[in-house]
Amino acid sequence: QVRLVESGGGLVQPGGSLRLSCTGPGLDLNECGVHWYRQAAGREREWVSFVDIYGGTSYITPVKGRFTTSMDKAKNTVYLLLDMLKPEDSAIYSCEATSSTNCPIPGARGQGTQVTVSS
Repeated sequence: QVRLVESGGGLVQPGGSLRLSCTGPGLDLNECGVHWYRQAAGREREWVSFVDIYGGTSYITPVKGRFTTSMDKAKNTVYLLLDMLKPEDSAIYSCEATSSTNCPIPGARGQGTQVTVSS
């Protein structure tokens, strides 16, 4: 089963920043957009952002202006830059390839990386 791999999580103080990365075999960024999700303890999984194959982006309202997603096709990697972090941003963040039939690994996802925002 194809899986994506996330990295870059950690413990950071409120107001701090982290950059998450997502990559994996078969993740062709000329064909696959990538979603980011997060799941906080005891809460439902929540969609966070999306980047399409042209670099277009969309975000959930609470992170607009603080989070930035992008892709580096040369490195076959998608990034999520988390800035001005708040304690309520603490969660496991995971990436997921688009379900588009053009993507060779539709719906492939990773196991996630933990982000903890605390003083």
